[in-house]
Amino acid sequence: MMRPTPQIIRVIDLETTGSAPPAHGVCEIGWQDVALQPDGRWELEGEGGAILVNPGRAIPPITQAIHHILDEHVAEAPWWHDVARRVLDPYPRRLALAAHRADFEQQFCTPNLTHGQEWICTWKCALRLWPDSPSFSNQVLRYWRKPDGLDHDRGLPVHRAFPDAYVTAHHLRDQLNEASVAQLLDWSRTPGLIPRVRYGPHRGKAWSELDHESLMAFMADRDPDIRFTANAEMDRRSGGGAVGRATTQELLL
Repeated sequence: MMRPTPQIIRVIDLETTGSAPPAHGVCEIGWQDVALQPDGRWELEGEGGAILVNPGRAIPPITQAIHHILDEHVAEAPWWHDVARRVLDPYPRRLALAAHRADFEQQFCTPNLTHGQEWICTWKCALRLWPDSPSFSNQVLRYWRKPDGLDHDRGLPVHRAFPDAYVTAHHLRDQLNEASVAQLLDWSRTPGLIPRVRYGPHRGKAWSELDHESLMAFMADRDPDIRFTANAEMDRRSGGGAVGRATTQELLL
């Protein structure tokens, strides 16, 4: 009798020389798995890890100041193409990959390297599931939510690949225990649904509080997340829904 394939999602975090490949390259990759347990709950699985990577170019001081990885740390490290595939497409095949702000990781972790794997963005899912958070960065969510079982020191230093993946994995675990894999993937395919207005005279307001003209202006915003959110609010109004933020249960429907 064949054993069932494990249900595992791998969280990925990258440290890089900058934000725009191919001009910039990866200098560290970290990972932490989250797996479905026999009792139906999702939990962290295994020890995870990190690998330094030679980015093939100098690390600018402005990015060294973020992750503190120096050129001499990666001078003898393996190249990205020698490291990426075995981390991004391990056996057994993961259900999906995940990252906080996954659009960033996907720039470097191309479909060729991931074998076309789908991604869950824990940032986009946090906007939907925890809209009352004061901010949605990996670290603010960590200290606002205080996830069960998160070892404080194991999640440090910030802006290193394994500790950040470890923290993100706790957010993903809790998201998977609130919503289905299919739902998280669906939210991750669209722009972010921003709970509150980010800037301007209406900063901090719920979108349902805006007058029609102000909402129309946000529908032409340069930020795709803002445009998406403003359009979603307009669609809600056109559908005759009650004014006010949707409940978590309504978002899950």
